[in-house]
Amino acid sequence: MAPVHPLLWRSLRIFQIYGANTDVGKTIFATVLCKAARSKWKKEQTAYLKPISTGPQDEADDRHVARHAPEVARTTLLQYDLAMSPHAAAKGKLVPSDNELLSKIYQFASRSATRGPGWLFIETAGGVHSPGPSGTTQADLYVAARCPVILIADSKLGGISLTISAFESLKLRGYDIESILVFQDREYDNEQYLRDYFTARHGIPVASLLKPPPRAHNGDTDAKIMSQYYEEESQSTTAHNILKHLDSKHRARIQRLESMSGEAYRRIWYPFTQHKHLSQDSIVAIDAARGDFFQTLVPSIGKAGDETLPILQPSFDGSASWWTQGLGHGNPSLTMAAAYAAGRYGHVMFAGAVHEPALALAETLLDSIKNPRLTRVFYSDNGSTAVEVAVKMALRAARLRYGWKASTDIGIIGLKGGYHGDTIGAMDCAEPSTYNENIEWYNGRGIWFDYPSIKCVRGQWIVQVPDTLKADLGDDQAFKILSDVFDIDSRVSRHEHRAYEKYIERRLSHHVSKGRKFGALLMEPVVIGAGGMELVDPLFQHALVNVVRRSANLFGSCPEPDTSDPTCWTGLPVIFDEIFTGLYRLGRFTASSFLKCQADISVHAKLLTGGLVPLSTTLASESVFKAFESEDKADALLHGHSYTAHPIGCQVALESLRQMQAMEKRGEWDWAKECDWSGSMNDDASATAAPNVWSIWPWDLLSWISDQTGLVAGTWALGSVLAIHMKAADGLGYKSNAALKLQSALRDGNREAMWNIHSRVLGNVLYIMGSQKTNKDDIWEIANMIQHALEGH
Repeated sequence: MAPVHPLLWRSLRIFQIYGANTDVGKTIFATVLCKAARSKWKKEQTAYLKPISTGPQDEADDRHVARHAPEVARTTLLQYDLAMSPHAAAKGKLVPSDNELLSKIYQFASRSATRGPGWLFIETAGGVHSPGPSGTTQADLYVAARCPVILIADSKLGGISLTISAFESLKLRGYDIESILVFQDREYDNEQYLRDYFTARHGIPVASLLKPPPRAHNGDTDAKIMSQYYEEESQSTTAHNILKHLDSKHRARIQRLESMSGEAYRRIWYPFTQHKHLSQDSIVAIDAARGDFFQTLVPSIGKAGDETLPILQPSFDGSASWWTQGLGHGNPSLTMAAAYAAGRYGHVMFAGAVHEPALALAETLLDSIKNPRLTRVFYSDNGSTAVEVAVKMALRAARLRYGWKASTDIGIIGLKGGYHGDTIGAMDCAEPSTYNENIEWYNGRGIWFDYPSIKCVRGQWIVQVPDTLKADLGDDQAFKILSDVFDIDSRVSRHEHRAYEKYIERRLSHHVSKGRKFGALLMEPVVIGAGGMELVDPLFQHALVNVVRRSANLFGSCPEPDTSDPTCWTGLPVIFDEIFTGLYRLGRFTASSFLKCQADISVHAKLLTGGLVPLSTTLASESVFKAFESEDKADALLHGHSYTAHPIGCQVALESLRQMQAMEKRGEWDWAKECDWSGSMNDDASATAAPNVWSIWPWDLLSWISDQTGLVAGTWALGSVLAIHMKAADGLGYKSNAALKLQSALRDGNREAMWNIHSRVLGNVLYIMGSQKTNKDDIWEIANMIQHALEGH
């Protein structure tokens, strides 16, 4: 099933009518607006849609519209006989999924748009949070349709509070409330208060209509009275001014959307972008985002001139918004967490103080990571600075233990391609590359090991050894299933690690003999992210950690460390940069668990806050923490940010972790773990055993991609990540253009179904990642599009 489409056409003005409560007059206002639209725009169509209706059919709202505005097209999609909340009325009936219902709404709107210009009013049922048939409240159910809202206020006693609460519920979810309508009531005069409130605080106009006359006992008499009421109110200046305002809002929205790329091109300096190659047309205008999808401006809409075509389309967020998005865009629980902390704290000073979100997050992280070495949490604002904090920690601890001066040139040990951020200190931890070679202050401080990497080629998992290392490490190895590659204990029992350890020891000894000094081992566990989406042989990283930890005599002279404390660092502090790979991105809470070894310092960000706000943490061991204790304040870790441990970020992170851990506990990823993700084309017993590594990307897709050896050098998938390494005639690396054609095909997408995939490339590598909430149906749709794009390559 295609993803949910937003509702925006140039020719069709669509507005959704919400009520602050049930029985506030939604249908009456809808009827007035329908009749007024037909009166003012006589040559245009007007339509009314009631997605869900409950109660006897002869009392349904669309019947009321038909009786008093017969010239208006009207439809009810779901009619339930019992006059109660839709979720209760639907019990025992066939209940469509939320996406199926939204698809029906889109189809109705699309048909209306093809008939020419006009209006469509969509009336909800009950109040803002009245549940739909599936149990999802309407505020959450309809938000993906991205309809501007007309909110019907409650004119009765208590209606001011209900109206403001309804408004805030909608606003928190990203709805645009364009107008608030209310009945005139001299007794309570809610109208005046609401007008002052919403005009002053939000710039939203409040308009009022006369109350309908009391219901007559005789049905025919009542119908005549109401018909007279509708004739008068639909011709009123108020009704016409409301429509004029809504029409201008519709036009302004489209005009702004279509001008955004051009204005951005002239005003914004983009990250990781060579502006010499940037065109106005290549900038994607994002109107909103929900779940795993952006809602983007259809690129050709401004040129086509066909007003019956939709202006927006869903675009799968294939980079998870630079690896941050984990729980779906617009996640209401994360939004509420942010709003709660903003209301309770705003931002508060953190040095020498504490607040509940920061303390609770520190406790949750330390408890969940299951690493007895880690006892302290340091907060910063993004992954790059969190790495700098980690490096400061490690270098100080190593310098003090080995007795070096503060002026000593100390480097780090890392992996080729490893990249840890764009601030100067983090850049110095990476080898020379496209990212830093032209940075004036860059001074790479370390050594970087090349390593065997893993790719699936022709249905087999190959541990590929670089040609330059084959003399030391031997030839490539083939494995039937990916689980076998990650079976560290079995591979160690077969002594596969020995060649790695000998090579590492020899290289370290060589550099130390040249006078080099090192203060830390810094690496991304399992996957090198920005350095090319390389899946590293976990046994190599396991061996590297072990060699570093047992080589204190190699790095410097000092008294033998107290080995009675297994949580104390030895050799050098080991830093795991889990900014990309941690917190379930690869299917586990911590990527270090794949390596069967634990960090002395661990860095986390991105998925930490589910893609909502920036926040990062650097977790450290007590032995590292103690290195900064002194009578001299200058010996403290003098690092901090104005927004250190900001309560909004900490509260959102708590909610993000809570949700992901609850998903794991409930088995919400079991569909992926059990979906033939054996990583093997063979039918032997080992292939059918439950894997300890898994991916949301189906093995059938991976196997098929791996067979496209004319185009693809190899592929891999783990957790929510899929990487496709294209063969590159222009050479491997960030400057390669080999993946651009595939990226372009995905951007073109399915033009008939009107959706596409927004993706990023790293040179010859195109990667796609889902969120932790991406469902099986969407994955298969995306997999089909990827396969189609490669077939047309």
